[in-house]
Amino acid sequence: MAPYGIRVVGDPVLRQRATEVTTIDGRLAKLAEDMIATMYDAPGVGLAAPQVGVEKRVFVYDVGDGPFTIVNPEIVEREGEWAYEEGCLSVPGLSWEIVRAKRVHLTGVDLEGNDLSIEADELLARCFQHELDHLDGVLVLERLDAATRKQALKTIRELGIGPSVLAAAEPKSGGFSLR
Repeated sequence: MAPYGIRVVGDPVLRQRATEVTTIDGRLAKLAEDMIATMYDAPGVGLAAPQVGVEKRVFVYDVGDGPFTIVNPEIVEREGEWAYEEGCLSVPGLSWEIVRAKRVHLTGVDLEGNDLSIEADELLARCFQHELDHLDGVLVLERLDAATRKQALKTIRELGIGPSVLAAAEPKSGGFSLR
C-alpha cells in the first residue's frame, strides 16, 4: 500500500506555489522515499510533493533509470517544442496532447545537498516540466486550450474525479482556477 494518497484536481493544495526547501535532512529523505513508493504504486513516472499534500519544492521521478529526487528545481533553459500525450496522477485516467519544450536544462539539489545540472530532452524534459508545474501550483489542465479545458472539466465532473470543490472550478484568464 502506498504511504500517501495522491491529491486530485480540485484539492486547493495543488493550486499553491510550494515553498523552498531550507533544510535537507532525514525527514526530507523519508518524504522522498515515501513519495517514490507512492509514485510506483500509482503507477507514474513523476510525483511532486504537493501531490501528496506537502507544500515543499521537491519531486521524485523515474523514467526508466531511477528513481531520483530533485530539491528546489529550476528550469534555466528551454528549447524546441514537442507535442506528446500527457496524463497526470492528480487527474487520474485522463490524458491530452500537450506541447512543451523538447529540451530543458534543469538545476537543483539532490538529497545529499549536491548541486545538480541536468540536460534533458523529450520524456525526461516533459517530466521535469510537468513536476515543476506542480511545484508552481499549475495543473496540466492549464496547458490546454480553452475549448479542450472546458471539455476536460466536464469529463472530470462526469467521472466524479476530485473533491466537491471541483464544482466551483471554472476557466479564468490565465487558466484553471478554483474559487
